[in-house]
Amino acid sequence: MEYLEFELPIKELEDQLQKCRVIGEESEVDVTETCSQIEKKLKDTQKDIYKNLSPWQRVQLSRHPNRPYTLDHIKAICGDSFLELHGDRNIKDDKAMIGGLGKIGDQSFMFIGQQKGYNTKTRQYRNFGMANPEGYRKALRLMKSAEKFGIPVVTLIDTPGAYPGLEAEERGQGEAIARNILEMTRLKVPIIAIVIGEGASGGALGIGVGDKVLMLENSWYSVISPENCSSILWRSWEYKEQAAEALKLTATDAMKIKVVDGVIKEPLGGAHRDREKTFSAVSNAIVKSYEDLKNLSPTDLISQRMEKYANMGVYKG
Repeated sequence: MEYLEFELPIKELEDQLQKCRVIGEESEVDVTETCSQIEKKLKDTQKDIYKNLSPWQRVQLSRHPNRPYTLDHIKAICGDSFLELHGDRNIKDDKAMIGGLGKIGDQSFMFIGQQKGYNTKTRQYRNFGMANPEGYRKALRLMKSAEKFGIPVVTLIDTPGAYPGLEAEERGQGEAIARNILEMTRLKVPIIAIVIGEGASGGALGIGVGDKVLMLENSWYSVISPENCSSILWRSWEYKEQAAEALKLTATDAMKIKVVDGVIKEPLGGAHRDREKTFSAVSNAIVKSYEDLKNLSPTDLISQRMEKYANMGVYKG
């Protein structure tokens, strides 16, 4: 397990607990009471740290190297029923954007999401979860296929942004994202979007328009990352913590300003601390959201979706 800087007090106590147990196993000394005291202190410290996280600390948790990514969620939720589909039928298959058909119980869903890598090699292979235009066009092709067969769409958002390289701009990055936003507003099947990690800028919005938009507790959703915001406003990355505070990017903030419809609670310490519990919570949220939407006609779905987004940002003095 890797620890973030603010988690070091937890690491120290976990190390102490481990040493205490080893002493008990290797000698005849009764360490039960000492272990119990350390366990109690560990639980109190965990509660104290994780109940009072700053926006920047939540950003750090969303990027934790052990945090489950899109494919982890899909494989855990769908098991062997997931069938990945490839290619945009135009340029190539974008490895940063994955999608395919999967089942939860007897209900089929079209799953689409950005995929990050686990080590240097896979991060390069997945382009750090930053999709090119062909990734967004692949996503749109899969959504249109889902619409054709009446299959609901689930998008899992986890990206530091769309790829900003020269070749991406040459192939129409802005147009591809704008096209997805337009087409998603009028898709005739239910769309459930979940921010599972980083939800940055147009890269997230390209698959982020939904009838239900949810966020995991320690994910973030914003027009820009704290580091880039800091570099624009203060010409330095040093003020990223103030930027994270000002951007109102946490799940709680997004709920308050009605950018998202719900927050999925994570296990204490983050999604990576208890993966099974996280997968179960995400699966339940998808099923519950679909139950709320499945009886709506395509006309009602689209009109409610459009009204929802048209009301965003409206300020009454």
